[in-house]
Amino acid sequence: MKKNIYKIIAIIAGVAAVACAAVGGYKYYQEKHAGDNYEEVRETVKKETEPAPVEEKAPVEIPIDFAALQEQNPEVYAWIQIQDTNIDYPILQREGDNGYYLDHTIDGEKKTEGSIFTEDYNSKDFEDPNTVIYGHDMKNGSMFQNLLSYQDKDFFDNHKDVIIYTPDAIRHYQVFAAYLYDDRHLMQSFDFNIKSVYQAYLDSIFAIRDMSAKIDTSQNVSVDDKIITLSTCYGNQSDKRFLVQAVLVSIEK
Repeated sequence: MKKNIYKIIAIIAGVAAVACAAVGGYKYYQEKHAGDNYEEVRETVKKETEPAPVEEKAPVEIPIDFAALQEQNPEVYAWIQIQDTNIDYPILQREGDNGYYLDHTIDGEKKTEGSIFTEDYNSKDFEDPNTVIYGHDMKNGSMFQNLLSYQDKDFFDNHKDVIIYTPDAIRHYQVFAAYLYDDRHLMQSFDFNIKSVYQAYLDSIFAIRDMSAKIDTSQNVSVDDKIITLSTCYGNQSDKRFLVQAVLVSIEK
């Protein structure tokens, strides 16, 4: 009788081990191929542009085919790009369901990498004092994983430019801060439309003394400025977020 019990236990343990291996293999496959579908999106919507003659003041030509993007998904409203990084993605927002793009791609597929997105606490015109843009830290370097490179001073100093494309404009931002933060919800924790609150928030950033933080104190950021906050997770620390913040310096229309 005991032998039969041991045999049953051994079989159950073997089945469990195979199941765990299968789950682990699937998760590894997902991580390795995270963001692959966005490569095809880039190839489809990136346009070649030619500068207008100097004497002509033509409207700025947007190098992103937003018509094609919005035909694919009408919730795409912008595109973010940081030169010499993998950050080159559409930005989406689903009104009334802020968690949707945590695990859904531009095609509506449920995948670990999700999308680069904002919540409906922010408008889509980048006119808010602080627009918070979210993306996952994927092990294969896709989505917002490259934000963690801002922990390196040389990288921080040489990758200050962030570009946001919208259908009618190109917005240029300059990175001024990169640091580890807690997991509080910024848009629910601070009313950035109240200037005294916004000022206190900016002061708290420039007062950071953590040696691992990168803060460009030469940047003059005031309550009259508009900033973006790029937010990603930090390893296995669920109570931490890594933030990269940039201030709007110019708009081409």
